[in-house]
Amino acid sequence: MSLEFLHPSNWKPAIGYSNGVAAKGRMIFTGGLIGWNADAEFETDDFAGQVAQVLRNIVAVLAEGGAKPEHIVRMTWYVTSKAEYLGSLKDLGRAYKEIIGRHYPAMALVQVVALVEDRAKVEIEATAVIPD
Repeated sequence: MSLEFLHPSNWKPAIGYSNGVAAKGRMIFTGGLIGWNADAEFETDDFAGQVAQVLRNIVAVLAEGGAKPEHIVRMTWYVTSKAEYLGSLKDLGRAYKEIIGRHYPAMALVQVVALVEDRAKVEIEATAVIPD
């Protein structure tokens, strides 16, 4: 695979993400995906449950372009509550490993006032690169 994870040798280890990724190949970009199902219906108001659905949605969109979770190079998370995010870390980690695996792209997390869908607690954009 033509992915290179970038981490300065004198920095503390990044846990659950990478500081940078260099990649070469076909690029796939998802829109901001939220935690509803294929019928655009929320099945839960639980933060970790919505994250798990978002991750499944990302995997489904990537698959349409021939990409797999290990091709993800960047994710940007928008959350409506930093406190809910931090309070759900154990469940988030479990869901992430189950759906994405032990693959940690470059990530950013931003707390926002609201998302377009009132019940949405998280929205995630992903970028994947399928190697040449």
